[in-house]
Amino acid sequence: MILPKKILLANIPTPLQTIKFDGKNFLMKRDDLTGVELSGNKVRKLEYLIYQAKKEKADIIFTDGGDQSNHARATAIAAASAGIKSKLFLWGKDKPNADGNLFLDKLYGAEISFLNKKEFSKVNEIMFDERAKLLKKNKNAFVIPEGGSTTLGIWGYISFMNELNKQIDLKKIEGIVAAAGSGGTAAGLLLGIELLKLNIKVFAVNVLYSKDEIKRKIFHLAEGCILDYKLPCSLNEKKLEIIDGYSSEGYKNITEDKLSLIKKFAQSTGILLDPAYTGKAFKAYYDNFILKNKGMKNIFLHTGGLFGVFGKREKYLSTK
Repeated sequence: MILPKKILLANIPTPLQTIKFDGKNFLMKRDDLTGVELSGNKVRKLEYLIYQAKKEKADIIFTDGGDQSNHARATAIAAASAGIKSKLFLWGKDKPNADGNLFLDKLYGAEISFLNKKEFSKVNEIMFDERAKLLKKNKNAFVIPEGGSTTLGIWGYISFMNELNKQIDLKKIEGIVAAAGSGGTAAGLLLGIELLKLNIKVFAVNVLYSKDEIKRKIFHLAEGCILDYKLPCSLNEKKLEIIDGYSSEGYKNITEDKLSLIKKFAQSTGILLDPAYTGKAFKAYYDNFILKNKGMKNIFLHTGGLFGVFGKREKYLSTK
């Protein structure tokens, strides 16, 4: 087995906490506490990806996402901390009074190219075409695909399982519930579970892609990682379950019922959830685990995304 190297960016281990909400207890792994500016799950992946970018002597790092992308924001900040320029290819429009993640992208000096939805469907081609142009000028661009979800990036959540295994007896745990955008977090969790020989399920709440598409992405990443790093394990498809139907309003939107739950949860516990990822995943967790008294057997993974709240501040404040 080949173990990749990383740089240190995240404040880990993050705490595993017992939370009381609506009179019921449940377990939450607080990956929203991996840092301040670098808050969230993306930084675990970036520890490996930025190391590789430095190793390859990258002059600039390219990545993509929505205009409120947590991953794009984290990449811009991680690149700045490593002394490397960044360019973000974002689905959306520029805003003079940018807030949330887009504000931080600009504050940290990222070059930004805004794309419409049709252009964004070909964002990988656009990034690699631009990389080819830079290579002709003897400039090296390191490309990080959507969400940092590569066979290298998902090591962030393979190693996460070793961290969690030291915090709790995982033989007593049935599952881990997390939002799934590009699939990298779920893929890493699956591999970490297999390497530790645990009988745990990953419940992935799809927030961007369809149920079938995110399932394909997760298994493709995990299988690729097994091949690339000669991992002594195989995948069990029964250990992954997609909890569908919690993002029917679309990736960039959130319904009133979810916002109401997010506000109630924040006011009861002091813990904030974001509109694109963790808010939707928590609604799924609440319906399927907390209400059924399964919260102490199934861990909710809070993957961060707090800066996305500011882009929806009017909706957060107007919802009862």
